[in-house]
Amino acid sequence: MRNKHVLYTVQAAAIAAIYVVLTVVFAPFGFGEVQVRISEALTVLPYFTPAAIPGLFVGCLIGNLFGGAIPLDIVCGSLATLAAAGCSYLLRKKKYLVPLPPVIFNALVVPFVLYYGYGVNLPIPVMMLTVGVGEVLSCYVIGLVLLMALDRYKGVIFKNAVA
Repeated sequence: MRNKHVLYTVQAAAIAAIYVVLTVVFAPFGFGEVQVRISEALTVLPYFTPAAIPGLFVGCLIGNLFGGAIPLDIVCGSLATLAAAGCSYLLRKKKYLVPLPPVIFNALVVPFVLYYGYGVNLPIPVMMLTVGVGEVLSCYVIGLVLLMALDRYKGVIFKNAVA
């Protein structure tokens, strides 16, 4: 039992670390009213392991912090990622719906952060569209490719994760 908890912690930490690196390296594309955050492709990982839920949350929190986000963005963006990861995990039986929660949560939350936190002077519905399109590219295009590639090795990579 102890080894499963260690594995869970290691998986969560590794996912968080990868999310942070991808967020910081690709920061020019991942912040603003039109954003394609490459690290959001990792939001498909709850399909494989529940360790992805805290991993994505912590990764988003630290990535936003190092990416120069304001406190409102750090908190709200990370909580949106946490909620989306939890919902993605609940949808794990329906592979093609796993990327949907991050698209929805970020399209609904991030525009308000951009408008009220950063003072972006665009209508919120327009930013919902631009953020949503960026999330579709990150989660459904890149993320689904990642999911399909990892699914071939699911038994090897994620076989001992705590379910």
